[in-house]
Amino acid sequence: MTIAPIRRTAHTKAPPAKAFEIFTGQIGRWWPKGNGVGAQPLVEVVIQPGVGGRWFERDAEGHETQWGCVLEWDPPGRLVLGWQLNREKRFDPHLITEVELTFRAAPDGGTDVSLEHRNLERFGQDAVQWLSSIGGGWTQKLGEYADYADDLPDQEE
Repeated sequence: MTIAPIRRTAHTKAPPAKAFEIFTGQIGRWWPKGNGVGAQPLVEVVIQPGVGGRWFERDAEGHETQWGCVLEWDPPGRLVLGWQLNREKRFDPHLITEVELTFRAAPDGGTDVSLEHRNLERFGQDAVQWLSSIGGGWTQKLGEYADYADDLPDQEE
């Protein structure tokens, strides 16, 4: 069984290097707080830079809940994250789907950001049904990211 990847796009007025830095280095500021996958509400999301870096949420008490890892780190143009949350939204070290982000210069000086979440068949037999919630989530998250990036006062690289 093959399932079509989830694809979403966004645009920000930040140039590519800044857009990449905002996505990765400031994810804790733009990712919505509150509901996460840990036992307590999340207060921060972190992507550790570089291949092998962790992708996780942190709650107010400092407890960390792993989401996945960095598979490819190629600033300012490309980032591939390993999504390792199963259908129950629990970390599964044996599950890995890929979330690829590309950051391309736009004619207006900003950046077109594309997201592709693939290898979705790895979620198993109920994957198609479960994926409808992920697709809407990515639309929201990229919107939050673009809004945050566009509201920053300095868009210079």
